Amino acid sequence: MTGDGLVTREAARAELGLALDPVLSPDAAAWLGLARESVSGDPAAAAVLLPAVGRRCGRGPLPAPPGWSVDDAARVTLLLALPCTGEPLAARLADLYRFGDAHERRGVLRSLDALGAEVGHAALPLLHDALRSNDSRLVAAALGPYAAARLTGHAWRQAVLKCVFTGVPLALVAGLDERADAELARMMTDFARERTAAGRDVPPDVARFLEVR
Repeated sequence: MTGDGLVTREAARAELGLALDPVLSPDAAAWLGLARESVSGDPAAAAVLLPAVGRRCGRGPLPAPPGWSVDDAARVTLLLALPCTGEPLAARLADLYRFGDAHERRGVLRSLDALGAEVGHAALPLLHDALRSNDSRLVAAALGPYAAARLTGHAWRQAVLKCVFTGVPLALVAGLDERADAELARMMTDFARERTAAGRDVPPDVARFLEVR
C-alpha cells in the first residue's frame, strides 16, 4: 500500500487474480492472459480490448471487492498492464474514459485505486465527470480509495450525498469513516429533515449514519 492509502499495481494484480480465478472459464482466462500481454506490449491495444471484456469474460458479480463485477475486474487487470506511468498514463486513461461506454469508464475509474499514486491529481477530472452522471454504478466506481485520497472536502461531501440520492450504499464509499466530519453530518441531517417534512422515508444508510454521528 502507498502512503495515501492506495494499493500498488502488484498488490491489485494479485487481489484481482484471486477474485477472477474461480469464476473465469478456461477460455476466458486464456483470452484475458493474451489480452494482458497485448496491452503490455502496445498500450493502444487497450482501446480495442476493453470493449470485448464483457463478452469474453462475463459480467456477473464478484464476491470481492464489494460492488465489483467480473468485467470490472478483468478490465482493471488489463489497465494494470499498461506500460507507462505519470503523465503518459494519465493521458491514456483519460482517452479510454472519454471514448469508452459506461462499462469501460467504470473499469478506468476502478483502476485508479492502483494507478492513482502514479498519476497524482491528473485523473481528478475523470472523477468529477463520473460524479456528475446519474449512473449509480459509475458514481460508486468513482468513490474508491483514489477519491478518498484526492477529492477536496467539499467535492467529497457532495459525492457522498449524491450516493444517497442515487441509491449507492454508503458501505461502498472508501474512507467514509476517516473523512466524515461535522459538515457532512449537517448535510445528512438537512437531507433527512427535508425527506421527513415531505412525508418520505429516510434511507437506512442515512439513518444509521446520523445515529453514530
